[in-house]
Amino acid sequence: MSARAVMVLGTSSGAGKSWLSTALCRWYARQGLKVAPFKAQNMSNNARVVPGLHAELGEIGSAQYFQALAAQAQPDVRMNPVLLKPECDTASQVVVMGQVRRDYSTMPWRSRSELLWPHAREALASLMADHDVVVIEGAGSPAEINLHDNDFVNMRTALAAQAACLLVTDIDRGGAFAHLYGTHQLLPAHERALLRGFVLNRFRGDAALLEPGPSQLQALTGAPTLAVLPMLRGHGLPEEDGLYEEQAPLAGLITTATRRIAIVAYPHISNLDEFQPLRNLPDVRIVWARQPRDLDGADWVILPGSKHTRADLAWLHAQGLSGAIQAHAAQGRPVLGICGGLQMLGQCVQDPHGVEGLGDAAAVATSSVGLGLLPIETHFAPAKSLRAVRVACRATPDLPATVWSTLHGLSFEGYEIHHGQTRWAAAQALPDALITDDAGAPLGWQLGQIMGLYVHGLFESPAVLRALFGQHVRTLDAVFDGLADVLDQHFQPGSLMHLLHP
Repeated sequence: MSARAVMVLGTSSGAGKSWLSTALCRWYARQGLKVAPFKAQNMSNNARVVPGLHAELGEIGSAQYFQALAAQAQPDVRMNPVLLKPECDTASQVVVMGQVRRDYSTMPWRSRSELLWPHAREALASLMADHDVVVIEGAGSPAEINLHDNDFVNMRTALAAQAACLLVTDIDRGGAFAHLYGTHQLLPAHERALLRGFVLNRFRGDAALLEPGPSQLQALTGAPTLAVLPMLRGHGLPEEDGLYEEQAPLAGLITTATRRIAIVAYPHISNLDEFQPLRNLPDVRIVWARQPRDLDGADWVILPGSKHTRADLAWLHAQGLSGAIQAHAAQGRPVLGICGGLQMLGQCVQDPHGVEGLGDAAAVATSSVGLGLLPIETHFAPAKSLRAVRVACRATPDLPATVWSTLHGLSFEGYEIHHGQTRWAAAQALPDALITDDAGAPLGWQLGQIMGLYVHGLFESPAVLRALFGQHVRTLDAVFDGLADVLDQHFQPGSLMHLLHP
């Protein structure tokens, strides 16, 4: 292994590991180094389609996908060799080197970890052989003493890579110095030796006021505080575990939002990262809808992806949201369904092979009644559709204008991750627009103000944002450079390059 590894560990989930890892990827790439990200195992229903082994495509967590782009590297399955996609509270789909492994999904997690670690170790070694720097992201905390013996994502990976480790904590939550010291002390001495410094994240105020805390922490542990990072709002990256935020603007906050978009937040919601560009638009306010009143006054309703379409469809009915969505559509207001959301817009969703597994009682049924807003029917096939695709919107001439009219004739790049196979069921009624791939195969349909498509990535297209909103958003490159600039401003001078020296 020729590369040097820098690893970001956290005192807890949500401490800032993902964004700091992304920022480090861009920072080291700007030094002219060949950089790759790595996370041995991620748990997320936000996934991207990337090149895999043996010329096939695979899935990795979205965080590692964005980290690869920040590193100016081609994303591939080695960067996240194990991805757990939760299907219910007690079960996850296991994706290994980009491919679903049903044999692992049914194993007890402790024994499964020992079988997954060799895949992760091999992927790490391969990346380190091909790059100058590998930026590794940990998971949760490395000091969970009940999990430590089976945890291969944190210190086992750190030891294999002999990584220079940073330990980050969220100071905005309080208790930051106790979290850092407690984590340091709970690690065995040979693992503790890899910790090269602490990072205080999300600090508001004058960093000089933190003393004598950092000095006392260094006296206790021998490790310096290398950075105090500010509270960053609107940094432009999607959150690792979702995009939930306040349902209303903060008191006294002036907002320029003129368009209210309600995204239905069902229990098994997935692929939320594709909505980050909407959050970056100054005149758009996102509302995460969990009950009918959340749709009041919404200009659009979006049904996003789902890891368990039938269970989430049953949840819509039980919450009364199905009727609220239908009422919204009856008023002539736009409704957009993406992937699982497209399936819900139809007449029914059938799962004769039990592909979605046995979640709650509502999900055990092999057929679920849809919202009936598009004349489509869906059945789940054992094989998963997994591909990057170029999408075109082909409209029937002389249609009445809708919010989607500006998309007609446009194309954009996207990706598919789904088991569902959907067909237009009403022979007598043709769609107003057909969304297709380059070969003309259907990927979605539009009928009036209702549109559904299988492809993720609609709002990541600058052309689409200009057409729908007349606005530009920051490019991803600008977002990554902004994050790297924050590191330049707040890390001790020379400390990041010093991490590359044993």
